[in-house]
Order: sequence, then C-alpha cells, then structure tokens
Amino acid sequence: MIKGKTKSGFEFTISERALDNYELLETVAEAQENPLIVPKILGMLLGDDKKRLIEHVREDDGIVPAEKMMEELADIFDATPDSKN
Repeated sequence: MIKGKTKSGFEFTISERALDNYELLETVAEAQENPLIVPKILGMLLGDDKKRLIEHVREDDGIVPAEKMMEELADIFDATPDSKN
C-alpha cells in the first residue's frame, strides 16, 4: 500500500495493484483529450475513498469545484512514487 497526503491535507492510500494497471494507464492517456474521464481515474485509484475526497473538496455552498478535484488528482500522482515512472 502507498500512503500519501495532498497539499490540501487529504490523506490517501492506494494499492500497488491499482497503479500497476494497464487500463489505468490507458485512461490517464485518454484524459489528456477528454477531461471528463477524470472521475473514472479517481475511482480506479481511490476506490471508495473517492467519496471521501469529494467531501474533502466540497465547499460550504455544497459545490465540489472541478478545478480543485484536478489539483487533488495531480497532487496524488505527485505524491505517488510509482506514478512518476
């Protein structure tokens, strides 16, 4: 298991198996042209913790800003050593 923390303080755990997934690689590559695929990436990486991340990012007015979710995803990849290869 890989544990990390985003700049905003979200603590996450990702299994090595989740990172060693060709379909994840394909999905990340697809996200370059289709950012609407990002929720699928978050689900593949975080599983049920995706809901916890959504609540972590949710603002007082109930909105979950897409930009903040993208920043969290970038932080997760930055904090995950295997994703840098």
